[in-house]
Amino acid sequence: MKVKQMTEVPIDTLLEATLFGAGRSMSVSELSTALGYDEDEMLDSLYSLRSTLKRRRGGALQVAEVGDRWAIEVKPDIASHLPKETKTEIPQKLLKAAALIAYHQPMPQSRLVELLGQKAYDYVRELAQLGMVDRRKDGNTRRLSTTRRFSETFGCPYTDRKKVKKWFREQVKTTGMFDGMEDAAVLKEESEIDGLIQSTLPLGEEE
Repeated sequence: MKVKQMTEVPIDTLLEATLFGAGRSMSVSELSTALGYDEDEMLDSLYSLRSTLKRRRGGALQVAEVGDRWAIEVKPDIASHLPKETKTEIPQKLLKAAALIAYHQPMPQSRLVELLGQKAYDYVRELAQLGMVDRRKDGNTRRLSTTRRFSETFGCPYTDRKKVKKWFREQVKTTGMFDGMEDAAVLKEESEIDGLIQSTLPLGEEE
């Protein structure tokens, strides 16, 4: 175990500050490494922090457990009331990439490149720097998903990946966000694309 540098600061306080500052979900392992506590102690502290925030009168934040990852998010009943000025502005050039990631998450970065070209690498890097997307290594590519900061910026009341995806797809239907993108594959699932490729492969000759 690493030597703790700031023993006078309670672990729950460090944990709250770390998750809030990260602007994305983190695993127990990541938090343990970052703060220098073992994983069992870290998990106990996460449960403790969740209870503390739940009891905090008038508090705007809550701890969310998403699969094996944890995040601090604005409570859903408050997120929609946040003033526009307090939200991170996304440059216009990044909106299409951000929308595609939210729609298809967890989205292979390689597929985003197929849809948007080589510029997609720059878009992903800039979105990650803004704290909008999380990039996880997956073989020769990366899996892209949205973060708490993304949800707050777009006024989405959720941070759970599946709920964000469902919410964003409903927005796409009502706003026509992908109108003008000629490739029908934009709205297809990854499994549908794979199936289409398989169906167009030539069949072997019968013996």
